[in-house]
Amino acid sequence: MATSENSEKPVMVIAIDDSEHSFYALEWTLDHFFAPCISNPPFRLVIVHARPSPSSVIGLAGPGAAEVLPFVEADLKKTSIKVAGKAKEICSSKSVNTTDVESVEGDPRNVLCEAVEKNHAAILVMGSHGYGALKRAVLGSVSDYCAHHANCSVMIVKKPKAGNN
Repeated sequence: MATSENSEKPVMVIAIDDSEHSFYALEWTLDHFFAPCISNPPFRLVIVHARPSPSSVIGLAGPGAAEVLPFVEADLKKTSIKVAGKAKEICSSKSVNTTDVESVEGDPRNVLCEAVEKNHAAILVMGSHGYGALKRAVLGSVSDYCAHHANCSVMIVKKPKAGNN
């Protein structure tokens, strides 16, 4: 049975959301691992966007939440399409055209660890929002969770602060 060269390469999963940090991580990764001067990139690229479920966005809103649910769901789908489109644009601008882009509903921690498993990824790349200790304690850190639970290496790309370029 013949296999394509692309399927034999290790998989790199890149996590994206609608933040500038994740798009920076995508661009940085493309520049360093998939640059135009690299005719045969070392990885097959899979970009994963974890989108929240409408009920997780609304939470325990009380009476009337059910009436808002369709609008929240439509807005989340629009955002997901926008995020995937921007990721594809960035890839195309860097001459990386053989990319899988997936949008999966669920908690980002679980979605990303499952994407690593499903794709047998060798590495997971994600941006860092740069939250301080207090915000991380309250919100939780997706990158911290993935660093401890993903069954592959995890690379966290931090966007330099202004003036540190």
